[in-house]
Formats: sequence, C-alpha cells, structure tokens
Amino acid sequence: MGVWARIAALSFGGPAGQIAVMHRILVEEKRWIGEERFLHALNYCMLLPGPEAQQLAAYIGWLLHKTRGGLVAGALFVLPGFLAILGLSYVYVLFGQAPLIEGLFFGLKAAVLAVVIQAVVRVGSRALKNNVMRGIAAAAFVSIFFLGAPFPLIVLLAGIGGYLGGRAGLPAFKGGGGHGSAGGNIVHDADTALGEGLPEHARPNLAWSLKISGALLVLWLAPVIALLVFAGPDNVFTQIATFFSQMAVVTFGGAYAVLAYVAQEAVGTYGWLQPGEMLNGLGLAETTPGPLIMVTQFVGFLAAFRETTGMSSLVAATLGAILTTWVTFVPCFLWIFAGAPFVERLRGNRALSSALTAITAAVVGVILNLAVWFAIHTLFTRTRTVDFIGGGFDVPVLSSLNVAALVLALGAAIAVFRFKIGMIPVLLGCALLGAAYVLIP
Repeated sequence: MGVWARIAALSFGGPAGQIAVMHRILVEEKRWIGEERFLHALNYCMLLPGPEAQQLAAYIGWLLHKTRGGLVAGALFVLPGFLAILGLSYVYVLFGQAPLIEGLFFGLKAAVLAVVIQAVVRVGSRALKNNVMRGIAAAAFVSIFFLGAPFPLIVLLAGIGGYLGGRAGLPAFKGGGGHGSAGGNIVHDADTALGEGLPEHARPNLAWSLKISGALLVLWLAPVIALLVFAGPDNVFTQIATFFSQMAVVTFGGAYAVLAYVAQEAVGTYGWLQPGEMLNGLGLAETTPGPLIMVTQFVGFLAAFRETTGMSSLVAATLGAILTTWVTFVPCFLWIFAGAPFVERLRGNRALSSALTAITAAVVGVILNLAVWFAIHTLFTRTRTVDFIGGGFDVPVLSSLNVAALVLALGAAIAVFRFKIGMIPVLLGCALLGAAYVLIP
C-alpha cells in the first residue's frame, strides 16, 4: 500500500506524467513488472473509456496481488486527489468572493488556458500523422463548436470509421503511439518479481469475470436506480448520478476531451455552474494529485451545493462530490476486472487499434474546441451568440477584452512553450500574480 500511496501523491501533470511515475517506480525502481507487460497493459487501458492512468494502476495492482490488489491500487490513485479537491471546493464556496481567493482563481484561469493549448499541440503532434487524421480532427471541431454535436456521438462515429478503416487495411488508420513510457534501460519481464509467466489468477476465467462484473454493476448502478425511483428524475442527485454514469461509458480521449463534454452539459444544459467556473475546476485538478478527470468532482460539488433544498448546502455538496466520484470510477474497475483476463486476445487486433487511432484524432478537434471555448470566456467578459440554420456558436464582444487576463495567458504560454517551464510552477506563478493584481491597488 505504501508504494501505491507514494505513486498517488506524486501523480501530477496529467496521464503522461502519471504513467511516467508508475513506470519509474514499478518497472525501473521496484522491478515488480517488466517493460513489455507494462506497455501491453497500457495499450489495453487506452482502449477503455475513463482515465487510463488510474485504470493502469488497477490493472497492475490486480496482476500483482489479485482482486484486492487492483482495488487498493485503483482506489489509492484517486483518494489523495479526491480529498484535496474536496477541501479546495469548501474554500471555493465559502471564501470564493474574498479578494485573495478571487485573485488566485483569476490567475489560474489564465494559466489553464495555456495548459489546454499545450494539450492540443501535444496530442495533435502524436495523433495527426496524415491528412485523414487531420480531416477527422477538423470534422470533430466543426461538429462540436458550430453544430453543437454531442461528444458521445463524435466518439462513436470516429470509432466506427476507424474500425472499418482498420478492417479494410487502409494505411491511414494504422494504430500506434500512446503515452509511452519513461525511457531508460529496458527492464524485461524475465528480470522482474512477476516474471514472464502468467499468474494463475490472471488466466481467463469466465465464471470469475461474470461474478466480479455483476458485483461491480450492482455497486455502480444500484445508487443510480435508487435515486431514480425514490427521488425522481428531476432531483439534482439523480441528475448527477445519471449524467456522470453516462459520461463514464463514453469518456475516451482523456480529461481534456471529457471536460468539453462536461462543460457542454453542466453549463449549457443543466446550468449547474458558469463557464469560468469550469476553468476554476480544471485549475484545482491540475494542481492536485490524481487523475485530471477529478474535475468532475468539483462540478458535482457545485451542482449539489446550489440545487439541493431541505438539507445543509455543504452536506449536500459533500454528498454530490462523493456520488460523482463513485459513479465515475466504479465503472473503471468494471472495465479492468471484466476484461483484463482476456486482454491477450486484443493484442495485435488491427481493427480495434485503428478505432482508437481515429478516436484520438477526433479528440484533438474536441480539445481544440475546449481551448477556443476557454479562451473566449477567459479573455472576454461578454459574448454573443451567432445563430444559423442547423447550429450556432458564441463569439466574444471585443470591447470586453480583459487585458490583465490576456497578459497573464500570454505569459503562461511563453513560459510553457518557449522556456519549457513545468505545469505546476506556471499554475502557481499565475495564481500568485492574479492575487497580486486583485489585491494591489
């Protein structure tokens, strides 16, 4: 448990950084698992919806120490971030209007904009290797930004197109890539504690898979069904449970793609929070350990805090945060425990790899939409909607430009792209500058 707690505490910087930490500790330092098996597990986790780093932790924990090991590893990967964001959420709703806190979040928003643009560049450079992939990314951007197409539909269509392209053997859909490992000398499976052989508990067992899948399905869906029956579909807790359960099934492409979907629904459909508050939530997730998808916890917290009647707002918000985290991460364990024993059958499957390649390309367009959306709501205080037949989109009112936000965002971009300064120093530096801007007359 100590090793997994250490990994969780060091898991900053998004999935690439988190996977690098796991690789350094589990493969290079502890030599519990070899390079080949680590990368094979990572490739499987990248085929799944949800945060691949957390799922990789659960997979390796299961491989090393059976079901209990997977549960401990996966839960510990989430716990530090959950507690940190919960505490910061209390600060946000209780003291968010205080000048110091307001200034800190003002600076964070500008820095997060630079981080999201960096994500567009990083994922795009890996995923858009040919004109077909660039076309998929462009189509995804146009669909979500101008036409308001739902994120799950974009993922579904991209996956189907990639699968068919892979089955047809089209070279443009050839899979590959991923986050990769941390580099260094290769540690082979034969030189590790687990060895080259497959542990007995890791062999395909249909009875075990059905049993564990059934248990996890009950744990996941029983609260959702109970809320639907006893609280009704219009209750905020029911809406949180159903929305984030749906999200858990379609969240391919990492936290930045998920955030575009969450923003589209939580801000536009449910009205749980304002556009700028999505940036605040991402800023909290970026500066705390654990998966970036923990930003959803902040959304659930604010939704319950503002929409619940008949109980303390803070109690409701805490329950909303717990419920959001529960329905977001229990399915992650389901995907791992149900599929991991059969994962060898996926090795070398060209069609599945091609589907993932196309989805990743579409995600670039979705993240670009997120970057544009964030830029509009960070740098300008007012927007207007341009409607046309079949869709519409927001454009900024140029006279409402916030010069201070623009200066901070440009400074953060220069720090990230020109001087290669790490994400945490940039976020903290901008937060302090934002506080100084608000506090100093």
